[in-house]
Amino acid sequence: MKKVYNKIKSIAGNVITVQAEGVSYEELAEISSRRGKSLAQVIKIENDLVSLQVFAGSRGISTNDEVRFLGRPMQVAFSEKMVGRIFDGSGAPRDNGPDLTENLVPIAGPSVNPTKRIIPRKMIRTNIPMIDVFNSLVVSQKLPIFSVSGEPYNELLARIALQAEVDMIVLGGIGLKHDEYLFFRDTLEKGGALQRSIFFIHTASDPVVEGLMVPDLSLAVAEKFALQGKSVLVLLTDMTNFADALKEISITMEQVPSNRGYPGDLYSQLAARYEKAVDFDDAGSITVLAVTSMPGDDVTHPVPDNTGYITEGQFYLRNGRIEPFGSLSRLKQLVNKKTRKDHRAIMDGMIQLYAEYKETEEKRAMGFRMNPWDQKLLRYGELFERNMMDLSVNIPLEAALDKGWEILAECFEPQETSFRSDLTEEFWPKTEAASE
Repeated sequence: MKKVYNKIKSIAGNVITVQAEGVSYEELAEISSRRGKSLAQVIKIENDLVSLQVFAGSRGISTNDEVRFLGRPMQVAFSEKMVGRIFDGSGAPRDNGPDLTENLVPIAGPSVNPTKRIIPRKMIRTNIPMIDVFNSLVVSQKLPIFSVSGEPYNELLARIALQAEVDMIVLGGIGLKHDEYLFFRDTLEKGGALQRSIFFIHTASDPVVEGLMVPDLSLAVAEKFALQGKSVLVLLTDMTNFADALKEISITMEQVPSNRGYPGDLYSQLAARYEKAVDFDDAGSITVLAVTSMPGDDVTHPVPDNTGYITEGQFYLRNGRIEPFGSLSRLKQLVNKKTRKDHRAIMDGMIQLYAEYKETEEKRAMGFRMNPWDQKLLRYGELFERNMMDLSVNIPLEAALDKGWEILAECFEPQETSFRSDLTEEFWPKTEAASE
């Protein structure tokens, strides 16, 4: 039985320090104060000095309060009753529903043994052309959405949650504004996706440590459902808020800062979460799609910079659209050769022409005279942005490929493009005169 300690050595911010033995890292403790009982988690052990982050904050806690270690890490209930429910960053219900206490499982466990993994081989359709056609999302992939404040990244996540062809959605919100939380709840409820979703929501007004728990809670639950054979898509927003919470705690702990004040283990902390993405050999899968906002649109900022070393590409959201040049899915080649035989040709050919359009647009902005080819490229770029890049476009992959051929036919002759003749003969739209 764990000892009870009634002498707190120090209180710094939301971190308390006690002198204790036989305690393990990330172990939970219960603090009894005049405001009632509070949970805390061990975040540092130095000889017999143990530092704990208090979930609900240290206000109301005094140095004579009782601290009892529970001998276990943070746990979360796991059952089918979680589906359709909304929880906070400590795993407690946020939707006024009943507490779930059965089948408690530890969070923040190790990543899956590589021998249990298989090579990614299945595509997740989203009905968003800039994803499905040009940067296909693959089962078990881990991808960030690089963006800046003000971009519609939460709207994009909500749409993916509504349309992705998966069995379950686990949404983890970190540092959300209250209206952002309500947006996710209402959008998924109206779209009928709430009944296959589980929410773990931490708002900006909640204790910082609960924000750190959200990815672990989301991924622990996702892993259990994946082991039951479910295809689970984990959506996290915003991992920069997660990193900022790590930074805040490390400053409180007076740790030596690394790049821009972030802790030196930022890479390891991010990797421990992203590496939970997996496609099990004999069960289901976990796919991770996580927003990473970039302060000042700086991709060299420590959070996106470290993220890029871990993940398998990125979606780059700018000006309300997924940019074709900044975005990359490194696993798309594993799946888009199995969709339709013109998929890769459309993917490569349309982006090449769009790059020519961007060069032509620069020439026009500098006052150069436009020749007939330039005029065709300008028309093509306008149609491409409206029919492919606009996030309001909602069509299946095959319809998007057909739309690609229609755009090409409206702007060019087949011989003006770099497409193989066998593909243009089969897929190039036939004019009425030709068909007669």
